[in-house]
Amino acid sequence: MKIAINGFGRIGRAILRQLLTTRRGEDIDVVLINDIAPLEMCAYLFQYDSTFGPFPAPVEMGNNTLQVMGRSIPVSQFADLTQADLSGVDVVLECTGIARSSDVAERGLAAGAGKVLISGPSPAAEQTVVLGANDAALTGARIVSNASCTTNALAPLLSLVDQIAGIETAHMTTIHCYTNSQPMVDAPRGDFARSRGGALSMVPTSSSATQLIDLVLPHLAGRISGSAVRVPSASVSAVDLVVQLSQPSREKEFLATLKEAVAASPVLGWTEMPLVSSDLRARPESLIIAAPETRMVGDHQLRLFGWYDNEWGFSARMLDVAQRMAAQ
Repeated sequence: MKIAINGFGRIGRAILRQLLTTRRGEDIDVVLINDIAPLEMCAYLFQYDSTFGPFPAPVEMGNNTLQVMGRSIPVSQFADLTQADLSGVDVVLECTGIARSSDVAERGLAAGAGKVLISGPSPAAEQTVVLGANDAALTGARIVSNASCTTNALAPLLSLVDQIAGIETAHMTTIHCYTNSQPMVDAPRGDFARSRGGALSMVPTSSSATQLIDLVLPHLAGRISGSAVRVPSASVSAVDLVVQLSQPSREKEFLATLKEAVAASPVLGWTEMPLVSSDLRARPESLIIAAPETRMVGDHQLRLFGWYDNEWGFSARMLDVAQRMAAQ
């Protein structure tokens, strides 16, 4: 599979790190990285990462190339991707965060690529796909959204719970690390609370996962609510989910069934250990369920808690979905 990475930010760099380390044996060739930042900055930020640490091999620059682990990857600085030649590229990983309109989302296609996978929610996408939740929705569309990191964490879990005991209603709170959408110190933003320093306070806000769940799991539309609290942590987030089950269940039996279902899932994980967020850094799962934090009140109310590396896990799903798209 030949891919191009458009936008070499947090997700773009995490994708390349995985391709060169944990997924090195896979037949994926990066034929272009495009970012408006200078090559020197791209190379520096790839080599030295405040979250994941230094890259474990030398990173060098050639003539408009990034040279690392025996690969020489062309790098361009096009503000408009249509200026690139993407002939022969199977999938563009659209990681700029600005592909919310069709004219932007289609630039990779106009440049010659076969398909585009967007690293976030986008109304320009023909399909929104979350592995482990609505895999069957991936039916050959040329522009696909990989939804959001929180939707990738939540939707597969909701799908399993619904299969086991049915869901009447549920509310999710994501305890989410701060992101580039927040200022480091107080500064005006569209939302008052999100105008406060992200590294200094816990900030209650909304989550796009609430709307995306209705799209990804339409049979649960209107039954799932959600919110977020941005916290002063640089990496790894959590899902705290309270569900009203349709069928009465006993905690021990429900947990045993859920654990068995998670073991068969390609995107979910399970831990019996009393872990903290830093223990889950660079985990590739969409969500790792924390069994010690699971509780039932009566025989219908269930509380589930799980961890997810919102950058690394989401980047892993980008590669998984891209592979499926290229195979269609």
